[in-house]
Amino acid sequence: MNAQAKISDLTSDAIGLMKTPDVSRRGFMTASAAVAAGYTLAAGPVRAEAIKTDTTGLKAGDAKIAVAGGDMPIYYARPANATNPPVVLVAMEIFGLHEWVKDIVRRMAHLGAFAIAPDYYFRLGVNLLEITEIPKIIPIVNKKPDAELFADLDASVAWAKAQGGNTGRLGIMGFCRGGRTVWEYAAHSANLKAGVAFYGPPKDPATPPAGWPKSPMQRVPEMKAPVLGLYGAEDAGIPVADVEAMKAALAAAGKTAEFHIYPGAPHGFEADYRASYRKEAAEDAWKQMQAWFKKYNVL
Repeated sequence: MNAQAKISDLTSDAIGLMKTPDVSRRGFMTASAAVAAGYTLAAGPVRAEAIKTDTTGLKAGDAKIAVAGGDMPIYYARPANATNPPVVLVAMEIFGLHEWVKDIVRRMAHLGAFAIAPDYYFRLGVNLLEITEIPKIIPIVNKKPDAELFADLDASVAWAKAQGGNTGRLGIMGFCRGGRTVWEYAAHSANLKAGVAFYGPPKDPATPPAGWPKSPMQRVPEMKAPVLGLYGAEDAGIPVADVEAMKAALAAAGKTAEFHIYPGAPHGFEADYRASYRKEAAEDAWKQMQAWFKKYNVL
C-alpha cells in the first residue's frame, strides 16, 4: 500500500496516536516477537508486560458473520456456562483485529459478557496488522462509511442473539477510532443500553472523509443511549476543550453522559501493550467502565 495520508486527512485519533511521547525501547518486545504474538506493527513497540488474559471458564474463538459484501470475521468470548449473557460490542482501534483487542474481548467475557469484536475493515482488501506506519493506515480506514459500519455492528448484534446472547442488555465500548464508533452507534441504535468511549474523537476533520455525514458532536441531538467518555488531559489529538464542548452540548440537549479526564494521560492510555499506557488512569477507567455498564444493566 503506497498511499500516505495527507495532513488534512489526519483525524484527531490518528494525531493522538502519532504524537504519543517517545519512550526507551527497554522493556519492549522485538518487532518479530510482537508480530508472532499477534500485535499490530503500526502501533509501534509492544510492551513486554502487555496483559495476557486466558480463556479459563470461557468459550472463545473466531467466527464469521454474513454481511453485505462478504463474510465478516469476528473474535468473540463468553462465559462457558452462562445462559443468555449480556452482549457487549468491542470497537477496535484503527489497527485492526489484533491481539490486544482480542484480549479486551476476553476480559469482558470474564466480567460476564458475551463480547464480540467485529473486523469491519475486512472489505478493504489489506491486512492492517502488517502495515508498519500510521499514515499508511489512515487513507484505508477512512474509507469505511458510517452507514456500512452501523450495518456491520447491527449484524454482530443479530448474530449474538442467534447464539443465545441477551441483546436486551446491549452495550458497546471502543478505543480511539472505536471510541468515535461508540458515539456514532449510540446515535444510531435504539436497542443500545449504554456505551463507553475511550478517547473517541468528538469532532471529525473540517473536511471529513466521504461516508462520514455527521461527527459525534453533530449527532448529539440523536443520542439514544447514555455514554461514558474517558479521555486523557495530554491527548495530542483531542483537546480537552473539545471534550468539554461535547459535554456541554450533551447537557444542553438533555442527553445522559458522563466524562472523566485523566491528568497526565496521553491518547491511548488504556492500551497496556503500547508506550502510551498509563497504569493508574487505565485501571480507574476500567473500573468506571464496569460501573457504567452495571448502572445501565449491561453487566
